[in-house]
Amino acid sequence: MPAKSIRVPGASHPRLDDGFERIRRELRLPAGFPRAVTDEAEWVAEVPALPTLDRTDLPLITIDPPGSMDLDQAMHLEERPGGYRVWYAVADVAAFVRPGGTIDAEARSRGETVHLPDHRVPLYPAILSEGAASLLPGVTRPAALWCVDLDADGQTVGADVTRALVRSRERLDYDYVQAAVDTGTADGTLRLLAEIGRLRLALERARGGVTLPKPEQEVVPVSGGYRVELRASLQAESWNAQISLLTGMAAASMMLDAEIGLLRVLPPAPAEQVARVRRVAAALGVPWPENTAYGDVVHGLDPKVPGQVAFLNESTVLLRGAGYVAFNGEPPAQADHAAVAAPYAHVTAPLRRLIDRYATEICLSVAAGEPVPEEIQKAMGELPGIMHTTGRRASAVERACVDLVEAFVLRERVGQTFEAVVIDVDDGHASGQVQIDDPAVVARCDGEGLELGKPVQVRLTRADPATREVRFTVFDSR
Repeated sequence: MPAKSIRVPGASHPRLDDGFERIRRELRLPAGFPRAVTDEAEWVAEVPALPTLDRTDLPLITIDPPGSMDLDQAMHLEERPGGYRVWYAVADVAAFVRPGGTIDAEARSRGETVHLPDHRVPLYPAILSEGAASLLPGVTRPAALWCVDLDADGQTVGADVTRALVRSRERLDYDYVQAAVDTGTADGTLRLLAEIGRLRLALERARGGVTLPKPEQEVVPVSGGYRVELRASLQAESWNAQISLLTGMAAASMMLDAEIGLLRVLPPAPAEQVARVRRVAAALGVPWPENTAYGDVVHGLDPKVPGQVAFLNESTVLLRGAGYVAFNGEPPAQADHAAVAAPYAHVTAPLRRLIDRYATEICLSVAAGEPVPEEIQKAMGELPGIMHTTGRRASAVERACVDLVEAFVLRERVGQTFEAVVIDVDDGHASGQVQIDDPAVVARCDGEGLELGKPVQVRLTRADPATREVRFTVFDSR
């Protein structure tokens, strides 16, 4: 299925660099921070509001992609009688940034960190996001420290959050964690991460949740140029994501009980969409028995098998329309996130997403039995709109970057033929989308006889990095 992001390791080609810069200009991404923002950031980095509770005794670790410096979360997992305890420290950005300040105003215009293959446009200045507020190893940092108790099956039985000083012990990456588990050398938190992660994935399936297999496109330098390959995600990434998800679910439950909060919501797909996707599954030979949840259908599907990749692409319509909702009083009628299959809130990435800081402040107040600060209540109603607008911009940047890299990689292969699979068909079957096996790209294709999920040979007719357009035509429909 189409990847939402693309990775270009190391130094890239000057033409790619020029293309990324053009995308930044076209989508009006900020080039830097105003002087007033950096001045305030430099000051608050030296004088944060520190909590009195000291939990630097917890042997926390972080797990992030190699080279990451904006470390939002650190965890320590342990066994307890009848189950597990999850300690999850989340960077306390509010120790440095107050609602209504200069930094906050700039963050509200950005909404979230935007990732390009060659550069990040951060939510906060680096002195905070990669320095004073980041949970870097070996330094004491203020955090919102979650304590979530699970039973032996991985179900949440209790949750609390409080401000505390913490100190991460190690910065690990996914490859290291996966290798430790695979070789049987994982112990402590890493062993329990795999154990709890598997339990939580099973619970997700049982309640009807869904995690789509989403391989990342990666540009790989080869002799004389580049190629695009698909990189499948590691199990360690899924396990790590489940710890974040259970924290977000605990936060949502806490806010719903208190009748004040900020939720991430996704309504169930309309019945007619589900019926259409069921017909697609039948046409492609993807089993979908009656009374079987969509999450169970996609679990284990291989995004490299033609019929299955076509189904995954078509079925994403069932997971569109996510947004945020603010409430202060009666909870919203639609409080669930359909992909999570439960109420859910964003609280675990405050260095990279604006709304997490505000949602965390609500949870801290609720857990302490205190009123939510007036400044937080005043800002709540505006945040869903801010996140919608800035989220659309971030998505547009991701799509543009993928289109640019695909056009660049294919620019000297116009006229060549490729093996592909049809993953989408327009009305009339005269055009649609195809996924190329080698290189791993998705693009528009013109021609008669396109059938969903069927192999097809296509000829490349256009690959223009300037317009970021890639186009194929049917060469041989079999």
